[in-house]
Parts: sequence; structure tokens; C-alpha cells
Amino acid sequence: MTTEPLFRTDPYLQEAPARVAALTDEGGVVLDRTVFYPTGGGQPGDSGWLIWEGGRLPVATAVKRPDGGVALVPAEPLALPPVGAELRQVLDWDRRHRHMRVHTALHLLSVVIPLPVTGGQIGAGRGRLDFDMPEPPENLALLEERLNELIGLDLKVSESWITDAELAASPGLVKTLSVRPPVGQGRVRLVRIGTEARQVDLQPCGGTHVARTAEIGRVVLEKVEKKGRVNRRVSLALAE
Repeated sequence: MTTEPLFRTDPYLQEAPARVAALTDEGGVVLDRTVFYPTGGGQPGDSGWLIWEGGRLPVATAVKRPDGGVALVPAEPLALPPVGAELRQVLDWDRRHRHMRVHTALHLLSVVIPLPVTGGQIGAGRGRLDFDMPEPPENLALLEERLNELIGLDLKVSESWITDAELAASPGLVKTLSVRPPVGQGRVRLVRIGTEARQVDLQPCGGTHVARTAEIGRVVLEKVEKKGRVNRRVSLALAE
């Protein structure tokens, strides 16, 4: 049971009608189409609400299913909408938008620190990237300044698609060593920051992002932690 990913075509869509396609054995709700981004690529699943005639269900998170569906996990043990029911799905928009801001900021962090990425995590206000970085950066304040300069340029964030074969022929597009881009479906989504003529960053990514970098707002590089012989974790936070 596949679910149409409305968040893929419009990450700013905050609510939408849908039909209940299935209920999982674990108590999740699968819709025919959804605005809820499912956990993946270091980005948490969305939360929000399902509202139908005679019922309202808070959603804690969303997860991918092996069959291509997205299961919405209830936040409380309340009555579930019946299969076939028409309902309205509503995002916790403030939380999602913070994920979008942090996620886009992390793409820019990989620009100001041009080293292989070994891991990452996105939160609602904070995020981090792990780098193959044998020595710590000499001047964290300077990196923060450069990062905020890129954000302040108000660069366009857009997407395009390439085939699996094109990605295989351009391995330099992949910055993350720990999580490989999803292949096997024939095409891979690329996220570009800047224009094709004046590009700042281009990499495969399935997450949600803001439309322009100025929407991120100012960020703070909080700390650098050693996480192995050559791995270091750089954490950032939204300043507001």
C-alpha cells in the first residue's frame, strides 16, 4: 500500500484531505496521501493531528513501511479512524519548519567544512554533522561567520532529479559516507543551493528544506566533539 508523498512536491503544505487506506498491526494509520514526512536521512518524522467526523487523533511521528506506505503513529491510545474514512491531516508546522531550517543549514555547514560527512541528525532547533576530521577546526567563530554569510545571501534552494546511472557516474555528489542515497527506483533527487550557474551546494537528499537560505535565520555553532579517532561532531542551533 503506497502513500503519495505530498511533502515531496510541496514541503510548505501544512494540511490536506486524505483517505484512510489501512491500519497497521502496530496501531498505525496509513493514508493514501500524506503531508507527514517519515523518519529518514537523519530527519525525524513529522507530528500533528488527524481530524475526522467524530474523532481527532494526535500523531507522534511518521515512519516508512516496506511496501512504500507511510504509517502515522498515534501519540495517545485513542480510537483510530476506520479504513475508508475521509479525514483532514494537519502538521505541527512550527516543528516541521524548524526541521526544514536546520536541515538546510546543515547542507551549508558541509560547504564551510568541506570534509566527508560520516553522520548527522536533525532536530527542531538543533542539528549536527559528524565529519571525517582528524584535527579540530582552528577557529570555530570564523566558520560560524562564514556559515551565516552564506545564509544571509538568501540563496535559492531547489531540486532536480538524475538517474541511478548518472549518480553512479558522479560519486563526488555524495557527501555522506554513513547513509547512501536511495537507489533502485530509477532516479535520485538532488537538492541545489544557489543557481546552476552560481551553485553553492548540490547533493542527493530526500528531506525537506526551506525555499531560500535567509529563511533559516542566524545560526550558532555550539561545539565540536571528538567521536572517534578521526571523527568530530559539529553541532549547530537556530539563534531564534
